[in-house]
Amino acid sequence: MINLPQRPRRNRKNQVVRELVCENSVNVNDLILPMFLTEGKNKKSEISSMPNIYRFSGDLILNEIEACLKIGLHTFCLFPSLSDKYKDKKATESYNSKGLYPTVIKNIKKYFPEALIMTDVAMDPYSSDGHDGLVKNGQILNDETLTILAKMALVQAEAGADIIGPSDMMDGRVGFIREALDEADFTNVSIMSYSAKYASAFYGPFRDALDSAPKFGDKKTYQMDPANSREALLEADLDFNEGADFLMVKPALSYLDIIKLLNDNFNLPIAAYNVSGEYAMVKAAAAKNWIDGNKVRDEILLSIKRAGASVILTYFAKEFALSKK
Repeated sequence: MINLPQRPRRNRKNQVVRELVCENSVNVNDLILPMFLTEGKNKKSEISSMPNIYRFSGDLILNEIEACLKIGLHTFCLFPSLSDKYKDKKATESYNSKGLYPTVIKNIKKYFPEALIMTDVAMDPYSSDGHDGLVKNGQILNDETLTILAKMALVQAEAGADIIGPSDMMDGRVGFIREALDEADFTNVSIMSYSAKYASAFYGPFRDALDSAPKFGDKKTYQMDPANSREALLEADLDFNEGADFLMVKPALSYLDIIKLLNDNFNLPIAAYNVSGEYAMVKAAAAKNWIDGNKVRDEILLSIKRAGASVILTYFAKEFALSKK
């Protein structure tokens, strides 16, 4: 026998020892479930590119949230899917206090006050141009967009939103929204800023779900270049100083280094969005029996947690929670 003072395998010799020295784990409480809302009543339609993920009408989303609460999921991020008749260049439906989105938020908080509701602040679900900002002569206007975003955030806060999620990537929007919320006495409403949101090819199924693809061009003048990492520090630093309560990285799986970078440099909770394309790839490969979908799911979530995310938005949230029951 050779002389080896250090034998790392001793700490892997059985399951009990492995659990004893385990450095990271994923808990249901770490997860936020993104959910899609649609118009009408008694409607539930599966998104073809995202198996087991549905658009729910306002009545049925209450049933789904109740089911999720029973298995330990408590935080939900809502995204509205609206028909074109509600869309215009100024996204005016986004701050209609009697519209679908705030009405459903109010109902959720009425029946399930224990549910934590995160909202989305961006123009694209409501814009006839499909962009996250106001468009003029083919350009995305930054400062003019902020006023619309603030109106949207206020309506959501009034409806009962617990966390506002600015996903638009306009410069200065966190501070602008924070000031608007505070002036309206919504000081307890949190902001989870999409600080490092990249212009990624992994968003395709999400845009199918909301029919929110841009009608021209792309989003590269406001979403980040996937080649850049130092720029993420600049974006996160701005959001930190403007009053963000969480800093988010989106997508997650191809940006684990960015998650770690922000976690190493900021004393705020780091969130990561395990996006639609990442989910769809796992489901497609599992359907072909090329991978064990459940094991890959858990490994992906663990890798995001290990990189430094304390909050994970993921379409796997419900099935992960069920797997732990």
